[in-house]
Amino acid sequence: MGIEQILTIIGTIGGVEGIVHFSKWWLSRKATARQDAATAEAAENENYRRQIEWYEKRLAERDAKIDKIYIELREEQAARLDELRARHEVELKLAEAEAKKCLKRGCGDRVPPSEY
Repeated sequence: MGIEQILTIIGTIGGVEGIVHFSKWWLSRKATARQDAATAEAAENENYRRQIEWYEKRLAERDAKIDKIYIELREEQAARLDELRARHEVELKLAEAEAKKCLKRGCGDRVPPSEY
């Protein structure tokens, strides 16, 4: 194969433009690979960012729900303590009434004797 045949083949493929295009591709193939890797890494980072945002949102919702449950628990505990205090007051008044109770009515000598 002679030089004329090689030049004819190159001319039919696209000539100088084909050689220029091939040489540009050959020289920029590493840069293109780096750009593709950077694009893939950026997409992966965006995916991680979205996952983190989703987890943070979910965590905030869970924390709000837990806070609401604790508020309800504290309200219920306060209501129970109020009820317990009221019952103790009634029990104390009942015990005091029992101590002041007179078995004999309308007399000066009280049974049981007391200062009341």
